[in-house]
Amino acid sequence: MSERTLKDLQQEVDTYISQFKEGYFSPLSMLARMSEEVGELAREVNHSYGEKPKKSTEADNSIELELGDILFITICFANSLGIDLTDAHDKIMHKFNTRDAGRWTKINTETK
Repeated sequence: MSERTLKDLQQEVDTYISQFKEGYFSPLSMLARMSEEVGELAREVNHSYGEKPKKSTEADNSIELELGDILFITICFANSLGIDLTDAHDKIMHKFNTRDAGRWTKINTETK
C-alpha cells in the first residue's frame, strides 16, 4: 500500500462515515469518545510499562490499536468541524519551531 497523506486519511474516514444516516457525532460526543479512547490507551500503557498487570480475563488490546482509535476519532472530530489536519499540523509545527526553538538540547550540539 502506498503512503497516504493526512488529507487521504481524512477523505477515507469521511467516505466511511458518509455511508451512514447518523453521520458524525456532535463535537461534545466526540470529545467524550476521545476521552474514553485516551483512557483505554492509558490503561494499555499502564499494563505494558506500569505496575498494573492485566487480569487473565482482560482482552488482549495493544497500544497500537488504541492509538489507531485516537487517530480515527481525531480525524472524525476534525472532519465534522471542517478542519484540515495538515494545516493544523503545519501551524503547530511552526509554533513549536519558533516558541520552543531553544527549549530543548539538540542532538549533536557541542557545548563549550
